[in-house]
Amino acid sequence: MKVFVLALTLAFAGATGVLADDWELVWSDEFDKDGMPDTAVWNFERGFVRNEEDQWYQSDNAYVKDGMLVIEGRKERVKNPRYVKDSRSWQLNREYAEYTSASLNTAGKREFLYGRLEVRARIPVGGGAWPAIWTLGSRQEWPSCGEIDVMECYPIDGEQHILANVAWGRDNRFDSEWRTKTKPLDYFLAKDKDWADKFHVWRMDWDENFICLYLDGELLNRVPLTETVNGAYGNHTNPFKQPQYVLLNLALGGRNGGKIDGAAMPMKYEIDYVRVYKKK
Repeated sequence: MKVFVLALTLAFAGATGVLADDWELVWSDEFDKDGMPDTAVWNFERGFVRNEEDQWYQSDNAYVKDGMLVIEGRKERVKNPRYVKDSRSWQLNREYAEYTSASLNTAGKREFLYGRLEVRARIPVGGGAWPAIWTLGSRQEWPSCGEIDVMECYPIDGEQHILANVAWGRDNRFDSEWRTKTKPLDYFLAKDKDWADKFHVWRMDWDENFICLYLDGELLNRVPLTETVNGAYGNHTNPFKQPQYVLLNLALGGRNGGKIDGAAMPMKYEIDYVRVYKKK
């Protein structure tokens, strides 16, 4: 699996607000061409994928318009072609999905080891919305592959929160260790009552020593890589010393999203750009 590096001009890097003296832009998607997202960069997940979520993922719900990637959650019925009556699997025993959305990732196309990830986005915060910006490794199965949640937003005890998380594996399969930081949405609304209507910059700085997660320049979580060592099932490897790929998705409902507000449909998760830098 190669780590793709695309050379771009330092002048452009300077225009992003990242100091050109310290960082070099290695790849980005500016979403400047209307239509479908660039398939040289993005893969699309399909179907019922994870977390017992309510939406059916499909590529039709992701499109580029007016310089933005739009991931749209819709109230629409889709038949599950894998339906098996009386199956114990939640992915099989639902005959229909009542909602659709999209999940995109750069696995095998744009992966990176260390650097800075920046995503400028406007997120939906209505009932049932569960938008995310995150990364995964591709060399082991989850969670031993490592997961970095640059941004999640979902309700905790009925109150919307912004989360910044890092996870890796423990001794048993599918058993995860987490370092999670949360802030209630009201924390940001107290600073700006129109916060939810605006675009914000989520950032990850990742090097050989730390993973640091920021929102609009405010540090939310800082995790030392001395702690992020897998347990026995992951052969005591450190997943964050291996490349990761980027995921963008809008989940609906499921284990964490809460009750879906049908009146809030369609929901739009808008991404202005995705940029990855390396330290000079």
